[in-house]
Amino acid sequence: MKSVITLSVLAAALALSVPAAHAGNAAAGKKKAVSCFACHGADGNAVDQQYPRLAGQYENYIVQALKEYKSGQRDNAIMKGFAGQLSQQDMEDIATYYATLDGGKLHTLKNYIQGDSN
Repeated sequence: MKSVITLSVLAAALALSVPAAHAGNAAAGKKKAVSCFACHGADGNAVDQQYPRLAGQYENYIVQALKEYKSGQRDNAIMKGFAGQLSQQDMEDIATYYATLDGGKLHTLKNYIQGDSN
């Protein structure tokens, strides 16, 4: 009985350690995100600091943000216009596209958190 419990715990731990599959399709997302490129960049690394860099961002964060723009919970007329035209699948595809890009240019929180010494 003890080995069955140990095996169950091991299986559960393994299942939790495997990354979740992407909800959307990155290739479809790239096509759907063309209108996003002007501000956020085709590679998701916006040059202008007023626009968020989306490369490497969490999919669920992008989907949630798009839903909030669409509903008006986030107040941005430009994003509301774009997000208002997206279906759930469109949002998932776009989020997957940006999530799979290299986010190496994203800023870290180093020196922004109280107590950082460097």
